[in-house]
Amino acid sequence: MNHSELYVVTGATGRTGMATANALLNKGKRVRVVLRTAQQQQEWQQLGAEVAVADYADPAALCQAFAGASAVYIVSPPQYDSEHLFAQAQTMADDIANALLTAQVQKVVALSSIGAEQPENTGWIFMNHRLEKTLAATGIDVTFLRAAYFMENWAPLVQLAQQQGQLPSFLAPIERRIPMIATADIGALAADAMCEHWQGVRILDLQGPEPYSPQDLASSLSHTLDQALPAAAIAESDWSAAMAGQGFSAAAIDGFCEMTRGLNSGHIAFADNASHERRSGEITLASMVSTLLA
Repeated sequence: MNHSELYVVTGATGRTGMATANALLNKGKRVRVVLRTAQQQQEWQQLGAEVAVADYADPAALCQAFAGASAVYIVSPPQYDSEHLFAQAQTMADDIANALLTAQVQKVVALSSIGAEQPENTGWIFMNHRLEKTLAATGIDVTFLRAAYFMENWAPLVQLAQQQGQLPSFLAPIERRIPMIATADIGALAADAMCEHWQGVRILDLQGPEPYSPQDLASSLSHTLDQALPAAAIAESDWSAAMAGQGFSAAAIDGFCEMTRGLNSGHIAFADNASHERRSGEITLASMVSTLLA
């Protein structure tokens, strides 16, 4: 194992953080995962990772978790149950930035989103916009991973499809293809980025091997389950009701609806910017079907 450089991964209990930490461990890197509680400490230690227990709301613990890092992977998890999720996201971004500066971290890779360069009408993605602005202002060398639509976002809708006989879709038109990516690919690409050298602010657009539509997923589901499961767009007037009762605040639901409108209109898309590098994962949507069905 290479002990010369330390790679610190936040959000290690989440999908991209876990994938990033595992990818770094598989590269033989020295890894420290940051956990909010000690619940999974033993599991990570058995995998060969160091463990730091720190909450974003505890600046001293966060700074200690970042100490000695060659690079830090940042995930800023939204508080979807809060009516003040956007203000809380800014507070979290400020706390992260201060901890990175205090710990004198030289290199940061932060999870962001497609459309994060847009200053308005992006709903949830506005939190990524603010995170980018806040971290860029630190002067630390930072790479923002503007990830496409997560394939895993389909999981609850795939479960409904089996019950209802059709695949409900917030994305519309159902035949329109957009960039999508599996979180395992985000982790692999994030680990690669953490091991690279760059100066200043770098933008990496992350996508899967090709764009996909709701109709493409419905076809793959139908083939896998050997039954017809057509895609059907959820009417915009029904979006809020469809999200209700799942632990989201009213403000979070409003943000989801604004984001979805932006995705469907094309307002939220990869920027046509030659200075952005685009990297592609390997996992296809069809190969994700078994995971989505689990």
